[in-house]
Amino acid sequence: MYEPRYTITNKILKGIGQIEAAKEIIEEAPLVPDFEREFRGDAIIRQIYHGTHIEGNDLTLTQTKQILEGEEIYARDRDIQEVINYRNVVKLIDILSQKRGGYDLDMLLEIHKETVNKIVPEEKSGRLRNTQVIIREEGTGRVILKPPPPHEVPYLLRDFFDWLNSDPARDIHTILRAGIVHYVLVAIHPFVEGNGRTARAYANLVMLKEGYDIKKFFAIEEHFDRDLAGYYHSFFEVDKQSPDISQRELTPWLEYFTEVVAVELTKIKDKVKSLSIDSRLRLKIGEQVALSARQVKLIEYLSEHGAAVMKDLSKVLPMVSEDTILRDLKDLQDKNIIEKEGSTKASRYVIKTKS
Repeated sequence: MYEPRYTITNKILKGIGQIEAAKEIIEEAPLVPDFEREFRGDAIIRQIYHGTHIEGNDLTLTQTKQILEGEEIYARDRDIQEVINYRNVVKLIDILSQKRGGYDLDMLLEIHKETVNKIVPEEKSGRLRNTQVIIREEGTGRVILKPPPPHEVPYLLRDFFDWLNSDPARDIHTILRAGIVHYVLVAIHPFVEGNGRTARAYANLVMLKEGYDIKKFFAIEEHFDRDLAGYYHSFFEVDKQSPDISQRELTPWLEYFTEVVAVELTKIKDKVKSLSIDSRLRLKIGEQVALSARQVKLIEYLSEHGAAVMKDLSKVLPMVSEDTILRDLKDLQDKNIIEKEGSTKASRYVIKTKS
């Protein structure tokens, strides 16, 4: 049975610590439902765009969004199909994450089939490769990865899934498990095409299935795409150690992987904190804040500036009538969140610090 080799370094511990801290804040922050939907939708778009861009897809972020919204664009058919496919992969891993039980080859084959749908011949879609593949550096032709021969692939995958479902493996932190899955699937290279996207999707599946979906607010693919040199270098640092995957020390890759997840979650944590009514105002409003997006903007402004008159708040919501703003303010007063000082047009609104 496969068993990964790695060392828990200070760098890995630091990354895990940052991940856990960010996870707690993100999951506990009471956000307006509109913002949650916006965060989740934005993360999905970035996940699909960067997940395909890593592999050479030429579409822009805007074009990707247009495709996902059902608009027609002028672009290469393959690029459009890759985006459609990865959208379906995102939906698939969400479904798979809710299934009981462990991980298996069938899940991997399902993900691959969606990934390369209408891109590779049907007989190679969702099927393990039966030919040798060699990855060469573009331009120089230098061999940078020679995966195991095809006859070894089924056995390597069987051993790997046996380990992944074992009790010792389940004791390992989920982020490390996801990182190991990511590396090993890329190293085995089970398919003729679509290995990178399939491996990243399966790593995401592990995080979703084991409670690290973090409200589905983040997309680590974005970091990989923006740091391709670092991404591939961390793979190479492990690949070069030995032709035998089981003999490789995964520490350099796991240090990089945990750092990436920590950086991305910290960015989301900071954004969530800036929008979280509870953390910004230190109020115990409840588990779910029943406020509109307009009201949140008003409270954000009051929180930052201490107080405001109607003239100030009209600038915060320039496309909204004064009467509507007044109704929103009255509702916030009724909810005991803000209070009004004075009774004239020059009245000031402030955050209510005591209930």
